[in-house]
Amino acid sequence: MSEADIETAPAAAGETKAFQADVSRLLDLMVHSIYSERDVFLRELISNAADACEKLRYESIAEPSLAADGEGFAIRVVLDKDAKTLAVVDNGIGMARDDLDRALGTIASSGTKAFLDRIGDRAEEESGNLIGQFGIGFYSAFMVADSVEVRTRRAGTDQAWRWTSDGKGSYAVAALPLDEAPERGTRVTLHLNEEAAKEFGEPWRVERLIKEHSGAVAVPIDLVEKPDAEPRRLTDGAALWAKNKSEITPEQYTEFYRGVAAQYDEPALTIHYRAEGRHEYSVLAFVPGSKPFDLFDPQRKGRTKLYVRRVLITDEADLLPGWLRFVRAVVDTADLPLNVSREMVQNSPIFAAIRKGVTNRVLGDLTKMADNDADGFAKVWENFGAVLKEGLYEDPERRDGLFKLARFASTKHPDGGRTLVQYVADLRENQTAIYYLVGDDLARLKTSPQLEGFRARGIEVLLLPDAVDAFWVQNAVGFEGKPFKSVTQGAADIKSVPLAEGEKAPESEEVGPKIATLLAFMKQTLEGSVEDVRASDRLSESPACLIAPEFGPDRRLEKILAQHGKLGGAASKPVLEVNPGHPLVTALAERYAGEGDRAVVEDSAWLLHDEARIMDGELPADAAAFAARLRRVMEKAAG
Repeated sequence: MSEADIETAPAAAGETKAFQADVSRLLDLMVHSIYSERDVFLRELISNAADACEKLRYESIAEPSLAADGEGFAIRVVLDKDAKTLAVVDNGIGMARDDLDRALGTIASSGTKAFLDRIGDRAEEESGNLIGQFGIGFYSAFMVADSVEVRTRRAGTDQAWRWTSDGKGSYAVAALPLDEAPERGTRVTLHLNEEAAKEFGEPWRVERLIKEHSGAVAVPIDLVEKPDAEPRRLTDGAALWAKNKSEITPEQYTEFYRGVAAQYDEPALTIHYRAEGRHEYSVLAFVPGSKPFDLFDPQRKGRTKLYVRRVLITDEADLLPGWLRFVRAVVDTADLPLNVSREMVQNSPIFAAIRKGVTNRVLGDLTKMADNDADGFAKVWENFGAVLKEGLYEDPERRDGLFKLARFASTKHPDGGRTLVQYVADLRENQTAIYYLVGDDLARLKTSPQLEGFRARGIEVLLLPDAVDAFWVQNAVGFEGKPFKSVTQGAADIKSVPLAEGEKAPESEEVGPKIATLLAFMKQTLEGSVEDVRASDRLSESPACLIAPEFGPDRRLEKILAQHGKLGGAASKPVLEVNPGHPLVTALAERYAGEGDRAVVEDSAWLLHDEARIMDGELPADAAAFAARLRRVMEKAAG
């Protein structure tokens, strides 16, 4: 049916609707730009059919009449080379009228919409990489079809529906006579375009695709090579996770991962085992090779499929903590009851025990990977390190295990990969803490003035650019007896650590009277903006920096809390630390002591304060006042 036919169809025949805007955009990209991986459509349609069978299997537990005919679940792929059609037929749950609009007229996957938002105006140049970025599902059919017809009947109802579209902006839905509908389930018929018909009309080609991409689907798949031919079974529907690892090829693992994760990359880590003992269950889990689009979804939902005796209970089981939400997994057990709600299952003690076991196993296998495959784990940490560090804050019980996984950038290893074990092994003489600097940009952290004194003494400082870093360092007691200490909070207390080879001590370890007088004047001048002005032990090159008071939140944490309205009161005033040996500071001290133009000293005090703010990634407190002071000082300097 063409778009013109749909638009001119009589009202009695059904209803015509426009696709949701994101669907129209996606279809346009696929139909006009994407052909390199178009055979993915068959995997997607078969996955949808398998999901429909699993849904009916679950619903029939509470309502056996839905599947009372006793017919086993199966998927059938039917070819008609002469008519240029390919149909995927299932006897699963089927769809009601509202289901058609919701499932075939809108994008339910947040990953799809996120991808479309991300590519924005670069759609044309990015479109060739679209396949594999997310599960494109039903819409992939339009890569090979001029039009698509869906005939469906929801189990337990006496109404059937036909959905049709050519994928060019609208679709039509009409009632379907029961004698033209399946007994239950759905039949998706693709009217293949000329090029696709030559390829996907061939039984050998379709058979190979089914075995390669859908061989692990937990529903049997039959192939009908031509009209009136007998169905030929291609796959037995045996669950991949129930098989022995020795029976499964790497390619089968990869294809199953792509189906369960809705990604088209290679898994970075595959975890397959059967737990036996007090509770028995099978687990097949994957660490993706790239970041899923929902990685930082605020809801932090799990993406674990929970089966009970091969019956799908939920595909969003909370079987892994939020800090492992990137893991895609299937868990199957016979120890949980079938005849209760999903919510009751997840609140049971057995579920909690399985959750603990699966979490420990995933963490253990990640640790083994970190120990035995440094390069592979480096990629995992690059993709998911910021998420794993959430566990350092949320899960004290597993903090020690996560510390073994954690990799950091530092002043000595700015490209990352540094472990806490390595850090502690390289502690300097008299160094009693693990020092860190938090911020929102790694490049800015590397040039922070607060690091100067630590570099001079060869003290390594961890550089922490992720938002979660500001939280976990507050909760973590320490590592191997060494507490974590921020280089931007409280006194530096590093004078006891000897200088690194080739470094010189500051020109003046003791603050002379002129410097002390200047600091007192600066404190009085900046009284409303800083808590204190004092000589710094941590500066060796810059004239000044801002730090947080000894007690209270670190400056980075305070900023995050303020941005989210969680500060619970006024922000604390920072401390301005001044380098007493810096030429600018000594010159200001001489000018102030010598009855010079004290207005210049006052302007300079404010400029030093605003410069310190800028070095911290902030704007001057008063941009107009900053510009006026800078102009006055420059005019004075110019003569």
